[in-house]
Amino acid sequence: MSRGKSFSCYAESISLLSFLQIVTVVAVLLFHHCQTCDAITNSNNQICPPSSCGKISNIKHPFRLMNDPTSCGDPKYELSCENNITVLTLFSGKYYVKAINYNNYTILLVDPGIEEGSCSSLPRYFLSSSNLTYDLGYGYNQANEVDPYQIFFDYLHIIYLKCSKAVNDDPEYVDTAPCINSDSKSYLYAFASDFSSSDHYFSVGRLKDYCQVKLVAMSSSDFPSDSAKVREGVPDRHQHRPLSYEEIHGMLLYGFQLSWLSRACRESCVGYRGCGLNDTGDLECSQSIESCTLPLGTLVSKTCDQVPKQFILMEDIILGIVKGVLNIFGLTKSSAILSQKNLESKTAIDTGRVIGRYLFPIFVARFVLGLLVFFVLLIYTCRRRHISMYEDIEVFLQGSTLIPIRYSYKEIKKMTRNFRDKLGEGGFGAVFKGKLRSGPFVAIKMLVKSKGNGHDFISEVATIGRIHHTNVARLIGFCVEGSKRALVYEFMSNGSLDKYISSREDTISLSYQKMYEISLGVAHGIAYLHQGCEMQILHFDIKPHNILLDENFNPKVSDFGLAQLYPNEISIVTLTAARGTIGYMAPELFYQNIGGVSYKADVYSFGMLLIEMASKKRNLNPHADRSSQIFFPIWIYDQLIEEKEIEMDEITYEENNNVKKMFIIALWCIQLKPCDRPSMNKVIEMLEGDIENVEMPPKPLLYPNEMIHGDIEVNSHETDAGSPSFIDEDTTEPLLMNSS
Repeated sequence: MSRGKSFSCYAESISLLSFLQIVTVVAVLLFHHCQTCDAITNSNNQICPPSSCGKISNIKHPFRLMNDPTSCGDPKYELSCENNITVLTLFSGKYYVKAINYNNYTILLVDPGIEEGSCSSLPRYFLSSSNLTYDLGYGYNQANEVDPYQIFFDYLHIIYLKCSKAVNDDPEYVDTAPCINSDSKSYLYAFASDFSSSDHYFSVGRLKDYCQVKLVAMSSSDFPSDSAKVREGVPDRHQHRPLSYEEIHGMLLYGFQLSWLSRACRESCVGYRGCGLNDTGDLECSQSIESCTLPLGTLVSKTCDQVPKQFILMEDIILGIVKGVLNIFGLTKSSAILSQKNLESKTAIDTGRVIGRYLFPIFVARFVLGLLVFFVLLIYTCRRRHISMYEDIEVFLQGSTLIPIRYSYKEIKKMTRNFRDKLGEGGFGAVFKGKLRSGPFVAIKMLVKSKGNGHDFISEVATIGRIHHTNVARLIGFCVEGSKRALVYEFMSNGSLDKYISSREDTISLSYQKMYEISLGVAHGIAYLHQGCEMQILHFDIKPHNILLDENFNPKVSDFGLAQLYPNEISIVTLTAARGTIGYMAPELFYQNIGGVSYKADVYSFGMLLIEMASKKRNLNPHADRSSQIFFPIWIYDQLIEEKEIEMDEITYEENNNVKKMFIIALWCIQLKPCDRPSMNKVIEMLEGDIENVEMPPKPLLYPNEMIHGDIEVNSHETDAGSPSFIDEDTTEPLLMNSS
């Protein structure tokens, strides 16, 4: 079912609300067709002469310039004069004032980023109708507090969209290429959306899947006329031809109008309920509080001596509908009003009562039925969205040129002997041991959970499918069949590194020399991801579980479900949420004020891993007798700086130097600021070099505003020259955490 049909069914389901809205509209029509009872005009303040700035020479009440006397103008309508240009500050943005019209209470503004004669200029600020209230030009109510400025319904949205590929099937996507140079990997389009059109702003259906809204601006200009398309009875603005970007830029250069009519009404129509512009464009007050009567109580108000007969009859019909609805519930509050009506009015009221009494149950029944249909459609839409996940994966695979083999689900079941031998299980699903027809064993990861539209699966296939390195797990194949998704890896007979550094009693022990060799291999694998490919690959989940060991204990980095690809020239990347595993995640993923997210996040994770490998234990010391020992890296630092021996199993002199070197390098990797951490190539250089060439790093900090002190007391006026202080820095709000 299409999205349009879904919304149609939803609209039908709320027919009762639509009925009540019709009643309200009729009441408003009665309200606004009354003739003027009185009018009060408020002259401008003559004590303050008009001010001027640049081309605007008639700046007067309610406006004022910033340096005008405080008694002149209204502070809410303050303007500034910058470089001989009149400027209005609106939502923290500064807009140039092109004109002020005191006759229709409008001010014409233009975005300062739009330059005349240069169509390559872009708006500086994001502004849409949702930021402003509307001014219908009539029916102002003094009881309502309004914003200083309102916007008319007669305006356009100019929407800039950045697309990953060219749009050829929609002529309203106007290419900005003749004026604006975009990068070779994206396309920039402009879209002129008419407020009065059926899709109003920019409906979801018009937005391409491969496009994103980058900027929205407003214009009060009309579409260029196209006489060849004029149809009788259709407004000109619905018959516009495809635009050029120069014309769209001209619309932005024209600017957009804001109104302060509500402000004028508050000054001029004191003692009146209504205010607006009449047909001649003059300010008009209506519905005097003292002289107006309310025949129907608070439902409908009739305020003038002369009211057309059809409005009286319509009022009586509405009263009858209300009476009919009240009779259903046993209420007859309208009888007193009914007794005062003449025969003609009673007939109209009786007609309305029949409508209210018999149509109201029908509306209720349709509402309940529509509500049921709505929930059915909601369930159907959710299920369709789940299915579309697999459609997105199919589109990705069809457009890729990957080396891994695609297997059917039947072949996967045959390889695993119907999933008989399970190797492990995690948040993503389970891993089973399988065997290819050619003989080699494989590890098959069956995915049961997915983020977004299968993006974790796409990320892993797209990332690891193009990697060939001795220290990165090789993807042999994959399976996509309906809801079934699987990844086929080369089999690692010795499992993950986790079981060799776990705190469990059944932990398998490896020599310190082998741990050193494994750490060097992992460093080579991560360095290749950062700089050895066409795109830099950030893993974001380096931990012992994701380091696999083959039959010779050669390490291989695996599990690229959270990995991201970025161009090599990009040093700082943008993430919408933190990603990784708690305990190995870099602090900049939580605290934005210590540095941007980059490949240094993987360096931090490697540092935490390196400490666990060197010590063969977790980075938490629960048996510590002092609080400074609870965070194991800090305890390690204290032991090294005090030249104390760290308790180890039987270890040779060479192994001892390697372990000490691993500790020092790890402390470099887990420095709080990303800029203080080395690159992976530098880590490899230090691991392969002599320990004498590796300097001792500063003491690691846990939080941006923390100053680590020793357990012994120090004078409050003394500072540790070897440790950087972050006492004066503020901790920002951390990002939302996603851990795997």
